[in-house]
Amino acid sequence: MKVLVTGASGFVGRSLVPYLRDCGFEVVAATRKGSRFGEVAITDIGCSTDWKAALMGCQAVVHTAARVHRMKESTLQGMEQARRVNTHGSLHLARQAAASGVHRFIFISSVKVNGESGFFSADSPCDPDDAYGISKYEAEVGLAEIATKTGMQLIILRLPLVYGPGVGANFLRLMQLVQSGLPLPLGAVTNRRSMVYLGNLIDVIRTCLHAPIVGNKIWYVSDGEDISTADLIRTLASNMGVNLCLLGVPLFLLRLGAAVLGKAATARRLLGSLTVNSSPMCTELGWKPPYSMSQGLRATVDWYQAQAAHK
Repeated sequence: MKVLVTGASGFVGRSLVPYLRDCGFEVVAATRKGSRFGEVAITDIGCSTDWKAALMGCQAVVHTAARVHRMKESTLQGMEQARRVNTHGSLHLARQAAASGVHRFIFISSVKVNGESGFFSADSPCDPDDAYGISKYEAEVGLAEIATKTGMQLIILRLPLVYGPGVGANFLRLMQLVQSGLPLPLGAVTNRRSMVYLGNLIDVIRTCLHAPIVGNKIWYVSDGEDISTADLIRTLASNMGVNLCLLGVPLFLLRLGAAVLGKAATARRLLGSLTVNSSPMCTELGWKPPYSMSQGLRATVDWYQAQAAHK
């Protein structure tokens, strides 16, 4: 099977492309430069992107490319740019994919389409509250319409936090904080968070490409295990060999302090619960995570410490 992978140089794409090739897929990797064999240059994703050459002969598309909010952007700028890439760019790609004869379109979405906290399953309402979540939700709606009109099968994978070698953003900052050995006031946090290890995610995508799936699907993906922020920190510290002190500060004080510092959103992620039900996907695909959360966290710490050793 010939597959187009967008965002091939991103966090997910960098691992997905060689994995699919090792599994026997012919992969066209869409990157900004397209300088290597099997790559095609897509310098910008939007309403005018020409995907024809990249799509030639492809039976499936895995659309991992996306735009996240950047700190220096205003709310309006962030919304405009997120919609340009994540919504309009995705729909433009899907229309060209259907016209090119693509049979299956896998869209990498986010649990943020549902919101920032709660337990989410197939019948959960969508209530995004930031530019990224809104743009992904609007893309999901538009893609469903395209799939209905064209007959191209659509698989939407809604992801919680993805971690693994190469991770950045908040998870990387958390590892740096744990490595510092500074006391952290999160010992009393008993929330529950779903996550998905990169190795599990790319295996799910492979399974979705091969499986005889009937109809369009929206699935949540996770490791099948949930963890509290405090236990996540303890596990990272243990794997790093760091003797970390977790202080049991009451949650109301943590929220108050975060609000005073303008970090209320960060506090919601650290202190609140966000879990997903990935059982329907596992049942229908006959899939189970090849890696446990413990294995995934160990691999992530190994990567982090190897990177630090080379600096």
